[in-house]
Amino acid sequence: MTTIDAFTRHPTVEAAVRDAKTASGRKQFSDIVDENGFQYVDFVMEGGGVLGIALTGYTYVLEQAGLRFLGIGGTSAGSINALMIAALGPPQEAKSERLLEILAGMPMASFIDGDQDARDFSHAALGKVGMMKLLWKAMQIVDNLSDDLGLNPGTAFFNWLSAQLLKIGIRTNADLTKRLETVPTGLHLRPERTDRQLTEADTIGRLIMVAADITTETKVEFPRMAELYWADPDEVNPAYFARASMSIPLFFHPFRVSNCPRDQAKWKDLASYEGTLPDSVMFMDGGIMSNFPINLFHQPYHVPASPTFGAKIGTDRAHPAVIDKPSRLLGAVFDAARHTLDFDFISRNPDYKHLVAMIDTGHHNWLNFSMEEKDKIDLFARGAAAAADFLQTFNWTKYKSIRKGIAEAFLASYGNNGAALKLSGNSERLVALGSH
Repeated sequence: MTTIDAFTRHPTVEAAVRDAKTASGRKQFSDIVDENGFQYVDFVMEGGGVLGIALTGYTYVLEQAGLRFLGIGGTSAGSINALMIAALGPPQEAKSERLLEILAGMPMASFIDGDQDARDFSHAALGKVGMMKLLWKAMQIVDNLSDDLGLNPGTAFFNWLSAQLLKIGIRTNADLTKRLETVPTGLHLRPERTDRQLTEADTIGRLIMVAADITTETKVEFPRMAELYWADPDEVNPAYFARASMSIPLFFHPFRVSNCPRDQAKWKDLASYEGTLPDSVMFMDGGIMSNFPINLFHQPYHVPASPTFGAKIGTDRAHPAVIDKPSRLLGAVFDAARHTLDFDFISRNPDYKHLVAMIDTGHHNWLNFSMEEKDKIDLFARGAAAAADFLQTFNWTKYKSIRKGIAEAFLASYGNNGAALKLSGNSERLVALGSH
């Protein structure tokens, strides 16, 4: 097994840590700090299959620079990382080295847990075999797709993640919530932030994992919306949330939940759904609706106390898609569907361009569950380098000035009302800006 040192002592990673620490010694990244000088930010991670290892490298460098996370979220691979960061300890603790140790020992190849035909097709598809052989293998999995709507049950992943959570004392959603709600000692706003006060919502950890309920066409945020699907959400194993979020279409079986509670008021309030209530639902990868949900912690029309950093996997829209055969057509359709809403949000909120970094993942395939150790190390190093580059260029003072201008422009448009729309989950409501 590869040691943690092989990751953290990689020359690129060591250089990234040095650069990040230098940046943190001369600049601020947030106005929420604790008695140990740690600065707190919200952090959102994109989905990307096994490329999620790069997110761990990114997180590692942020922590080495003295940053900690209150709001943490993501989709698919991003949601798995977010869950483990939230679960491994209270918000003030550094988690990335322990997460790296877990991921380095993750038996990714075993997650391809379908029957022999499914495994053969998966390996053939990832091995770039000839078209004739691939078609032959595809004919052998028709029954898998028609009967199970996917190749791999996802049971091996669920069992592995459940075991990891249990080792760190997380059996239920209630256990996870208790850990998140541990307030860092001495948490406070910087004295110069006289325009607002630190609220209870600012002081506790928040976790959001995005999944797609395709039965009711609902973008689901776990654990907040778990009560729609389970009668006792506090007793639910959080590994179920991750299993729902990472259900890659056709590659994994959809994740199903039966005997759902039938509370019309809750469905209307939490999901804006007023149709016939389902007895059972089917989840697919959250990336089909929002692969990079950077808006998870968005609070518009005021200057935030801390920023929402975002890490994207790969370089989006770097060049036009080449669509010259059916497989590439399907890939282009899938990519367009999973990225469009997120692109649209950032285009309408251009200040977020100051918060988001792209991790260049090079030649690595997001579905290569048989990835070699050297490739895992390379991905980790790429994430670390991206984080260091971001920290060196991010300007918290400039970002607050941009947000202040947006807030003032909005207030001016409302005259003396002093009201603004503030997102709360899936609903919008008018709230007084007041000290915000």
